[in-house]
Amino acid sequence: MNFIDELKWRGMVHTMIPGTEELLEKEQVTAYLGIDPTADSLHIGHLCGVMMLRHLQRCGHKPLALVGGATGMIGDPSGKSAERNLLDEATLRHNQECIKKQLAKFLDFESDAPNKAELVNNYDWMKDFSFLDFARIVGKHITVNYMMAKDSVQKRLNGEARDGLSFTEFSYQLLQGYDFLHLYETKGCKLQMGGSDQWGNITTGTELIRRTNGGEAFALTCPLITKADGGKFGKTESGNVWLDPRYTSPYKFYQFWLNVSDADAEKYIKIFTELTREEIDELVAEQAKDPGQRPLQKRLAKEVTTMVHSAADYEAAVEASQILFSNKAGDILRRIDEDTLLAVFEGVPTFEIAKADLDGSVKIVDLLTEKAAVFPSKGEFRKLAQQGGFSINKEKVTEINEPATQSLLLNDKYILVQKGKKNYFLLIAK
Repeated sequence: MNFIDELKWRGMVHTMIPGTEELLEKEQVTAYLGIDPTADSLHIGHLCGVMMLRHLQRCGHKPLALVGGATGMIGDPSGKSAERNLLDEATLRHNQECIKKQLAKFLDFESDAPNKAELVNNYDWMKDFSFLDFARIVGKHITVNYMMAKDSVQKRLNGEARDGLSFTEFSYQLLQGYDFLHLYETKGCKLQMGGSDQWGNITTGTELIRRTNGGEAFALTCPLITKADGGKFGKTESGNVWLDPRYTSPYKFYQFWLNVSDADAEKYIKIFTELTREEIDELVAEQAKDPGQRPLQKRLAKEVTTMVHSAADYEAAVEASQILFSNKAGDILRRIDEDTLLAVFEGVPTFEIAKADLDGSVKIVDLLTEKAAVFPSKGEFRKLAQQGGFSINKEKVTEINEPATQSLLLNDKYILVQKGKKNYFLLIAK
């Protein structure tokens, strides 16, 4: 496989230094991409860069994933309008370990292959670097004029941010430039990759390598991922879409991809999966023939959820998605875990009830009118139940004078009540 050809048809090349393609065709290349360790999980905004590393390794080259322990302590001004909080060393180490576990799903770190991936942390080579040494070894090679001309600096200086640009952030491009020089000298790394907003920082590195030891290094950036409607990719109303199930459940993760627009699905399936051009062309043709079936979104959601989580998590997410419509919904509800149940019914009205009231002494009709005001009156409740418009845990209930017992509980804690077709309520037994 040709790495650049692969990225090009997938829409993953924004800019590259001339000669990059020739270098990759000529030899096995070591390339690195920086990852910001400000959280202990990656989110889907990182996925395009991670997929670049994955394609690089599939094409026989050697990927380095650089966790920016030192640079994470400072904060990159690119694309930011305010300075970020600085992290302590213990937090950075914890975040690094968590990120490596996630990257291991995408990259081979363990085999004996000559192109096995490596994780490096710039804190390891920066922590004992004194300011005087840094000024002497790095600072003297790059002029202030050169640094000032960068877009990331200009935007912050020209009033697009409230607070201007601190010296700490201004020096960021030198730190990132030194990372490239260090990896060039110690790992033979000749290529740095990143998002298009990183172009200025990456080329500072190639310039530093040229001025320090006359070496030649290369840069390749991918476009920043956007949504067709101009909205920010990877953000939902509740924030980032994380790869860690503690922050974004596999169900919600699956739903994110399933609900992207047709135009975005066609773009994202090239970037975030390994499907071949032929497979994707087939799906695009299917979508054009019958858009209502949404084959692109379904396959995109399957591929990414399986890659990030697992095939079992994907199956569970599909099953949970069918709760609202399936005739086996009652069985599914009994099987799914608490996090998925809460994710599926996020936002529905909730009532707290006492677990003690589920000892058989309280009738269902009293539970749902007196203990939890799901129904305003017993008369209305009886009428709806007689018409077959009431269910508990997706199973129709007509006999409302039955005793309420703990056998109704899902996950030993919840009862799902449905009025009519669309009105759901969640009872939480405490």
